[in-house]
Amino acid sequence: MSKEKRNPGVYFEIPVLNMERAVHFYNELFAFTFDQEEFDGIQMAYFPFEEKLSGITGALAKGEIYQPTHQGVLLYLHTEDLEDTLKRAEKVGARILYPATFHKDLGFAVAEIEDSEGNRIGLHQRL
Repeated sequence: MSKEKRNPGVYFEIPVLNMERAVHFYNELFAFTFDQEEFDGIQMAYFPFEEKLSGITGALAKGEIYQPTHQGVLLYLHTEDLEDTLKRAEKVGARILYPATFHKDLGFAVAEIEDSEGNRIGLHQRL
């Protein structure tokens, strides 16, 4: 076991039913460019990642075992402007599940949306 201290989260996968629709949705929200490939029979679209930056990365994943859901783990994606991201989300068909809530005393704001695939996704902005 390594003695190196690190944050426990390292990678995530967001289940999708329609890869083209999901890539369009996340591109409209965050202007991400996705690298796509098939990996072990699963369609993957990888979120951008730069080793030197903090945070983790992941992928949109389409395959038999991937089912979009509101239950279970809640992933928060970073945004520089929460309210603007929510406006863009609504324009591409997202449903607002939890409105923008600003915790100035704690230094962050959050919201939750339902993405194009039916997943509950959190949004996080540092204040």
